[in-house]
Amino acid sequence: MSHGLLPYTVEVVPDADGLTSRAGLPLVLETMRALGLPRVIREQVRVRERQSGYTEVAKIEALVLLLAAGGDCLDDIAVLQGDGGLGRLLGRRFPSADTLRHFLYACHDEQLIAQAQAQRPPDRVAYIPAENAALQGLGRVTTALVHQVAAQGRSTTATLDHDATIQESHKREALPHYNGGRGYQPTAVYWVEQDLVVADEYRDGNVGAGMETLPLIRRAFASLPFTVTTYAFRAGTACYDERTLQWLADPARPGGPRGRIGFTVGADMTAQLHAVCAAVPEARWALFEERPDETVHCAEVEFTPGDWPKLAEPLRYVALRIRQKQGQLFASRADTKYLALVSNRWELPPAALLRWHWQKAGTIELVHDITKNELGAAVPPCGRFGANAAWYRLSLLTYNVLSALKSLALPPALSTARPKRLRFTLFTLAGRLVTHARQLVLRVSAAAERLAGLIAARARLALVAQALPAG
Repeated sequence: MSHGLLPYTVEVVPDADGLTSRAGLPLVLETMRALGLPRVIREQVRVRERQSGYTEVAKIEALVLLLAAGGDCLDDIAVLQGDGGLGRLLGRRFPSADTLRHFLYACHDEQLIAQAQAQRPPDRVAYIPAENAALQGLGRVTTALVHQVAAQGRSTTATLDHDATIQESHKREALPHYNGGRGYQPTAVYWVEQDLVVADEYRDGNVGAGMETLPLIRRAFASLPFTVTTYAFRAGTACYDERTLQWLADPARPGGPRGRIGFTVGADMTAQLHAVCAAVPEARWALFEERPDETVHCAEVEFTPGDWPKLAEPLRYVALRIRQKQGQLFASRADTKYLALVSNRWELPPAALLRWHWQKAGTIELVHDITKNELGAAVPPCGRFGANAAWYRLSLLTYNVLSALKSLALPPALSTARPKRLRFTLFTLAGRLVTHARQLVLRVSAAAERLAGLIAARARLALVAQALPAG
């Protein structure tokens, strides 16, 4: 052995459809089919100009498989195309990158962007274009998945977490965002109890997270199944808006579920609210946390926004006072900073309410981390707004499909696995394909099967598929 190389040689064979390095990846496709998504796609997503060529089902399935496998651009489909055994397991060839690109282009409509620009107020630069039929159809596919997964467990509680994120992009069409770069600023709403994203809205980078938040929130609640009877909502200061707060607090809210929605929303620290927090007597501040560099206290404060209706239910404000230790200063050159939450939940003590609100950091913010770093959402594929919106929505759909796979089919050891863990443990299994009695057989090692539970997972998905309504 020389030059540090191991004692083997590489031999290239012309036809490798008897082998696959992704024996577990078809589970993603089988999950989509077990949940009845092909039928929904056929009904809701129609972009083909002629009946020949790949169907919308084949293209969307290919894009979800690409993202689940770790691809972060359309040209990565060539890697899956090169796995002959995978194509044989799926019973089809993968569409080309150009075919998938044209599918995404069909989700873009310049006329809708022009309409949004024309309808914005004269003093406003930012705008949010409407979605065309293809992009709306992708949203309805997500809703169908949510309903099917929820039906397996009959969940009756829905805590929805709302948050925006930044997609950096150097494409010339990308607009400046608040963090100093350029890109896009999509927003998503996540159902905590089911580990599913229920709604999203794609936005240019210059669209503030607080602009027109209510339509997406209403859409998120409307996407929940009828089995849900208990509702909750958490969001940052982007949702500190009169219309949003009034809608959440109103038991008879238009376009939403009737009854109570227990919520917490980060409050804007206006000059008036800051003055109220600063005037709280020392005796009313309770220790909340001791941090290495800060001491945090909390207290109830009495505050009513100037535009809050007099007959509406009063809101609860809980303030945080954060003080730096050893003479350190915040960026404002002060040693004390105030934060606040607004809520209609009076049953929890202040500290418990704050901790419940901050659980959002481990839910929707984690979803942003996973979808951007492991499911391709950080890389907009082109300069067309609608195509990028479709790519982002497909990344979230992939997240939901993997969540459904974990909850419905995989062993408990993989119930919290991130996509990179699923790839390492399950999707990249080596397998040999043989034909026996005219039946295609996938052979994997016993050790790999013990870790991945491939056989049991497929059996569980078959039971889910059998429970689907006819048609």
